[in-house]
Amino acid sequence: MDLHQLRVFAAVYRHRSFTKAAGEVRISQPTVSEHVKTLERELGCTLFDRLGRLVAPTREAEILFARASQLLEDVARLAGELRGERELAGEIVLGASTIPGTYTLPELVKEFRDRHPKVSFRVIVEDSARITAMVLRHELLCGIVGARITHAALGYEELFQDRLVLVAAPAVSRKRRITGAELSRLPFVLREQGSGTRQAMEAGLARQGISLSRAQVVAEFSATAAIKEAVKQGLGATIISHLAVQEELAQGRLRELRWQQEEMRRSFYLLQHKKRTLPAAYLEFCRFIKGRQRAG
Repeated sequence: MDLHQLRVFAAVYRHRSFTKAAGEVRISQPTVSEHVKTLERELGCTLFDRLGRLVAPTREAEILFARASQLLEDVARLAGELRGERELAGEIVLGASTIPGTYTLPELVKEFRDRHPKVSFRVIVEDSARITAMVLRHELLCGIVGARITHAALGYEELFQDRLVLVAAPAVSRKRRITGAELSRLPFVLREQGSGTRQAMEAGLARQGISLSRAQVVAEFSATAAIKEAVKQGLGATIISHLAVQEELAQGRLRELRWQQEEMRRSFYLLQHKKRTLPAAYLEFCRFIKGRQRAG
């Protein structure tokens, strides 16, 4: 077993694909397969079940990936220290739920790269549940999510808050303020179960004794952009992040409908696995975004 084999194995594990792993480590797919087979022979176990073009990690692979990732990170950190590196370099692979991944991270990444041009980013945008699962499986070192789950291995730190707003196309509702009874008659377009926006919306409605009926939900989408387009077309109303609809509200393509005294707010969190040590570039980026949060 050598470090290169572990890098190849880790790439296959993350991508669930020999082809995509070959692209990451810049070797041929047959060579990737041979490295994995050699590692399996040395360890005396099967690491991946081959399922056509996809591969599924075995339990042994899950154990190895956590240890191998930490080892590779330690080696990279040590190499940097021995070279006396003063400038941050390397790739940051970051998970983000839809709202921060789409509306806040692009600006933060640009500002950070202005300061540290040798750092590159790969941002994986999924819903909060998927990003959390990837951190738990050690596929990601950290992420920014809009929903918390209780798990002893996970640590959360609040970064910023956002407001949830009820919006519709002007054709759906001409009013700026509606009653609870009028809200109960609106058709709704929602995010899928598992998204932080959906969880925050349901919790906010529940605090005010309101539950959307199945008849009210006319469509569910897994992407915020699709929801905005459906609402602009007049399919129904939605409760959505204010960050996501600022432009449409300013243009008059959507209208905010006020119906309550209490604002619905949600928090976004920096998520980390408590047992993982972050490399230098990750640590500096986390300090940077937390500093931005403190500065407002």
